[in-house]
Amino acid sequence: MPKSPTGVVRPAVLLSAGLAAVLLLGGCAGAPKMDVKASCDFLNGDAFKPDGNQQQQSKQLAEHYHELGDKLAPEIADPIKEMAAIMDKAAASSLGAATQEQQEKLKVQFNKIGEYCK
Repeated sequence: MPKSPTGVVRPAVLLSAGLAAVLLLGGCAGAPKMDVKASCDFLNGDAFKPDGNQQQQSKQLAEHYHELGDKLAPEIADPIKEMAAIMDKAAASSLGAATQEQQEKLKVQFNKIGEYCK
């Protein structure tokens, strides 16, 4: 740690190091989640559009759903996390696209979100 010419550690350096340690140890787990209304408003404004081939799009959607699941209210996040898992499987398949069965599972999860976001 940098020391001043008198050998005393600078308070700003300690504060920065302490803040970094708290953020690293706490990670995002302590980050507050949105409430249901804020989650719905956020989803209504979400303009994410995947690009590339079908497999790339499936992977991008899965990643986006994982990110959303970490931010939103549990009532909304839980179905989105299920959607992320479904899209992870679709992206890992040889075609990289959701099967009919996976599309039906996605629809169920969309409907669960629709129960809260009208």
